Amino acid sequence: MNEPCFYRVSVKAFITDANGKFLLAREGDTWDLLGGGLDHGEHPLTALRREIIEETGLTVTDISPAPVYFITAKKPRLDVYMANALYKVTLKDLDFTPSDECQELRFFSIEEARKERLLPNVEALLQELSRIEALAQLSP
Repeated sequence: MNEPCFYRVSVKAFITDANGKFLLAREGDTWDLLGGGLDHGEHPLTALRREIIEETGLTVTDISPAPVYFITAKKPRLDVYMANALYKVTLKDLDFTPSDECQELRFFSIEEARKERLLPNVEALLQELSRIEALAQLSP
C-alpha cells in the first residue's frame, strides 16, 4: 500500500542575472528562493507577485506563463513535503526593502550556493541544475 502523498505547494521565483547566476534570499542563516505558499483558490502568478511584494517590496515586471522547474523536498525538522513550482521572473530592480523573510538578496552560481546553508528545496534545485548542466555537456 502506498503512503499518503501530500505536499505544501509553493510558487517560487527563478531569477537569473546576465552571467546565468540565480537569485536567492537570505532569511536568518538560510537561503531560499523568493516566493511562498499558494493559498486555496489563488492563481499561481498572483500568489508569486504577492509573495515577492510581501517579502521584498520589489516590482515584478514579467513572469513566465508556466513553471520552468518543478521540485520537491522534505521540509527540515517536520514531516512535511514541499512541492515548488518555479517560474522565470524579471524584476524592475533589486532595490528591496528588508523584511523578516528577506534580509539579503544575492546571485549565486551552483558552486557558490553549495557553500551556503540552503533550504532543502534549493538543494533540490541545485541537483536539477547540475543534472541539466551535465546533459548539456554531453551534447555535441
